[in-house]
Amino acid sequence: MQTLVVILGPTGVGKTDLCINIAKHLGCEIINCDSRQFFREIPIGTAAPTAEQQQWVRQYFVGNLSVDDYYSASEYEQDVLRFLEKQDKDATFLLTGGSMMYLDAVCNGIDEMPTIEESIRIKLKARLDEEGLEPLVAELKELDPTHWNTVDKKNPRRILHALEVCLQTGQPYSSFMAKERPKRPFKVIKIGLTRPREELFARINERVVQMIQMGLEEEARSVYHKRGLNSLNTVGYKEMFSYFDGEITKEEAIRKIQSNSRHYMKKQETWFKRDKDIKWFNPKEYKEIINYIDISLK
Repeated sequence: MQTLVVILGPTGVGKTDLCINIAKHLGCEIINCDSRQFFREIPIGTAAPTAEQQQWVRQYFVGNLSVDDYYSASEYEQDVLRFLEKQDKDATFLLTGGSMMYLDAVCNGIDEMPTIEESIRIKLKARLDEEGLEPLVAELKELDPTHWNTVDKKNPRRILHALEVCLQTGQPYSSFMAKERPKRPFKVIKIGLTRPREELFARINERVVQMIQMGLEEEARSVYHKRGLNSLNTVGYKEMFSYFDGEITKEEAIRKIQSNSRHYMKKQETWFKRDKDIKWFNPKEYKEIINYIDISLK
C-alpha cells in the first residue's frame, strides 16, 4: 500500500526546507498542497519553492497552472488520485502545504457538487460587486441556515459557492455534504508543524519584507490587469492592487499584507486543531519528526 506522509501547518511556520530534508531522508518526492503555489505567474507572493529547491527534491503541483485557470479542491483531489494511481503501489510520497480544503480533499475525499451554470456565477459575481457581501450572506441564511451557521461569513468565495449550489439545484448546499467519506487506497501519516504565536508573527512579518525585496510589487503589477481573477483574490495581491489604485500607500499595503497573513495563519491553526489524527512538532524537532515517521512506516 502507498503511504502519504502529510506535513501541514500555518503559513510561515517553515514547511518548505524541512520537507525537503524529510523527503531526502525518506528518498521520496513531494506533492505540493499549497493551492496558491499552483499558479506559475506568482511565485514570489506565494513563497513557492525556488527552482533550486525543486532540483534538490522533485516537487509536483508547483507552477503547473496559469492564474487564468479555474481550479478547485475537487479537481485537485482527482488530479492527485490519478497521479498516485500511476505510481508504484508501495511508494511513499510527502504531501505538504497549508491549504486546508485541499489537504482534506486528498486525505478524506470531498463532497460531490453539481456543475454550476456560468450565468449563475456571473450574476452572483455582479451582485457581489454592486451590493457587497452582506446581502448575499443574508440570502444564504434564508436558503441554507444550516450551512450559514458554520460558514466563514467574511469569505466571499465560500458564500458565493454555497449560493451557486443553492440557486443551481434549488436545494440547500448542506444537503450535498457527504455522510460517509470514501476509503483511500493509501496510508496517511499526519504531522503538524507549529511554533509559539509571537514567533510565527515575527516570521510572517519578516517574510513579507523579504517578498518586497525580491520583487513582489513588480510581480503584482505584471498580473494587475487580471485582478478580477479568483486566483488573484488572495493575500499579497489584493493589498498591492489597492496600492496601485491609489487607495492606500505602499507602506500601508505592506502592513496589510502582514496583518492579513497573520489572520490567515490563525484561521489555519483553528482548522488544523480540529483534526485529532495530527501529531504536532516544532520544526526544530527534526530528529523527533524523523523518528515518528520511521516508526509509523513500519
